[in-house]
Amino acid sequence: MPEDNKKTPHSKIVQTYAEDAVKVIEGDRQGLIKKIIHSEEENEKIKRSLSPESKKNKLFVLLGSILLLLASGTFTFFIVRGSTPPVAVEQEFVPLIFTDKNAIIEVGGLKKEAIEAKVIAEISTADLAKGETEGIYFSLNKKPVGLREFALLLGSSFAPGNNPFIDDNFLLGAVSGETRDFFILLKMRSLGDIFSAMQGWETKMFLDLHGFFGLDIGPANQYFLTKSFEDGIVGNKNARILYNAEGKIVMMYVFADENSVVITDTNEAAGEIMLRLAASRVKQ
Repeated sequence: MPEDNKKTPHSKIVQTYAEDAVKVIEGDRQGLIKKIIHSEEENEKIKRSLSPESKKNKLFVLLGSILLLLASGTFTFFIVRGSTPPVAVEQEFVPLIFTDKNAIIEVGGLKKEAIEAKVIAEISTADLAKGETEGIYFSLNKKPVGLREFALLLGSSFAPGNNPFIDDNFLLGAVSGETRDFFILLKMRSLGDIFSAMQGWETKMFLDLHGFFGLDIGPANQYFLTKSFEDGIVGNKNARILYNAEGKIVMMYVFADENSVVITDTNEAAGEIMLRLAASRVKQ
């Protein structure tokens, strides 16, 4: 009998085990391949989601670009703005007292006589009822004229100079009563700060201001150029008064309160301005 036909049960068992092992290995190999393929597919999905071509990332890139442009524009704006000269803010006229009407007169290029004429014309034509007050402000190239510049425009001898305690803000205008009476209101820290300046101005005050009061320097009035002011009382306040030959007030300045001097020519005008000064203090 041939050898090949003689197979023992042991050899069958070995053969069966080997076949099973091959099947298992092949099965594991197929499973591993499937796992590898599945893993690669998942990786491709992740790559696609992270790719700039994805919709989400396109949106993120777009938003990022917009924000970057906005930031650059803002930065450029502030650089350019910093290099541009600041725009000058126009000063405002600050009222010292309540006034019923106000007027602004441009004095650029005008001489003293022309300025006086404009003030007189404004006072005479202003729509004022009895007891009302008009404030008049000067402007030079649309900027407020302060006390020191006003003195220069008039060629005045009044010299507040660099005294920081005499306010550059002042007011002139008219009080409407039986007549329309011109006034100037000056402000300072205290009376002591302006007292010597006012006394020094007395000898030239008539010369500097006569035109605003509607007076001329003709033969009849020339003596006022050398006539002295006298002590007086107006509304219980100390005053220095220039009288004419008949004892009538031509011009005076009144120490209205600790911080104010009123220049005018009637007791009524001085009293009205002092009343308004008192009212402004109450409001403050």
